[in-house]
Amino acid sequence: MLGDENPFVKPTPAKGLIGVRTVLPAREVTKELRAIVAGDPSLLYYTCKWVPVDLWTWSDIDSMKEAVMGMRGSIKEGETWRMTVEKRRYTAHHRIEIIKALAELIGAKVDLTHPDKILRIDIIGRYAAISVLTPDEMFSLSFPQLMNTVERLTAPTSRPQDGRD
Repeated sequence: MLGDENPFVKPTPAKGLIGVRTVLPAREVTKELRAIVAGDPSLLYYTCKWVPVDLWTWSDIDSMKEAVMGMRGSIKEGETWRMTVEKRRYTAHHRIEIIKALAELIGAKVDLTHPDKILRIDIIGRYAAISVLTPDEMFSLSFPQLMNTVERLTAPTSRPQDGRD
């Protein structure tokens, strides 16, 4: 659909979450998915969020710190940022502990509501996916979009014939 003849699709240990490796630029994929949904949301009925990943590492604090140190240059001087941490099948550290340990590595100004960049940490068991994204580089269907699609897909295709007109 998007041009990758052989994407690698693999379930993750987290229920409802799959990983996709593609030869295509991940941020371009999310942009194209957004355009596809604008035309026909039912084409992505079973998926509601796509997040490009810059790198994978282990989910221990030291490995995540090392990864963030290598990526912090993606947040330029004068840009604002925020961190989003999503955890699945991970109990080693509380979300706040992770944020405190990693946020101190970034010198830029924080803006929780309208950041220029988002440092996104997705922890899935012993692995962590780390990305520095602009807000529009993630693709997510909103709840109204999902409900609209469900209504369209579950609505009867024709009126039942009950003998009355």
